[in-house]
Amino acid sequence: MIWTPGAARAARRIAAGAAVGGGGLTALGAVTYGLLLAEAELARRIVGRPHGMEGPPSDGIYGDFGGEPIRLVMLGDSTSVGLGTTGPAETPGVLIATGLAVIAERPVRLTVVGKSGAASAELDEQVEQAVESTPEIAVIFIGANDVTTRTLPAQAVRHLGKAVRRLREVGVEVIVGTCPDLGTVRPIAQPLRWVTRRWSRRLAAAQTVCVIEAGGRTVAFADLLGAEFTANPGEMFGPDQYHPSAQGYLQIAYAVLPSVCTAFGLWPEPRPERSESIYLAAAMAAEEPGAEVSATQVAGRATGTHGRWAMMFRRRPGVLPNDA
Repeated sequence: MIWTPGAARAARRIAAGAAVGGGGLTALGAVTYGLLLAEAELARRIVGRPHGMEGPPSDGIYGDFGGEPIRLVMLGDSTSVGLGTTGPAETPGVLIATGLAVIAERPVRLTVVGKSGAASAELDEQVEQAVESTPEIAVIFIGANDVTTRTLPAQAVRHLGKAVRRLREVGVEVIVGTCPDLGTVRPIAQPLRWVTRRWSRRLAAAQTVCVIEAGGRTVAFADLLGAEFTANPGEMFGPDQYHPSAQGYLQIAYAVLPSVCTAFGLWPEPRPERSESIYLAAAMAAEEPGAEVSATQVAGRATGTHGRWAMMFRRRPGVLPNDA
């Protein structure tokens, strides 16, 4: 694991900027950000849209069990809809719903309101659609399009925090898959690939801060779409070299499923490795494959000298909850 106190400070600055409406450009600087935008636009042109803009229709009831279905909703960007998969069974929503049904021994009603190309600003509309289905659990995959568009980090996390709070207000458990490591995307050329990696991981850390503050929990996608995707790009990426393949989506779903089961009370909370300030936990989680962060207390107190207390623990990627 590689992290620095600077990453924690960056997460704090971005989160503070979100609270007061700041721009949050200090993480990398305006000039570098402009170069990143140009490189991202070039990458989009190279990638194109071989899969179109729609994932396979996957709303429905999953699991051959009796009882009242658990209501699960997927929000976010193209990853949430499984763009690039050949059928519903390969989408992360269906994979999570099917796994949840097996663990709960109850059917799961899946509703997908995510939209390909969505950035965090579009979560407001998605949340209102989601609330109409009276969900019990919401899974959000968001952040990549905030990096590749003109969304400043503080603005992105402000929208995400608002979405999580709205869902929590109506009693929904919320799990957020944070921004993936876009430094693994081959069409983005060096030297800006390392800039993209740094930017996306700092956004992921700031997302963790705002999600925990809003009452949700996060799963770090950085290394799940980092080391594994770098080592096996032909297997983990789809034909467009940008979106995950069926195997990539399976990796993502298996990383999130344990947290979904824990949030729904089907699996005990893992023993945390240690408690940290929320900013340090967020910075550390952004570098760890499948790391989950949620709020905790130390000596009966939810906050300390450096802000809210949080606990971080690692999930082993690809391991189902009853094997964890």
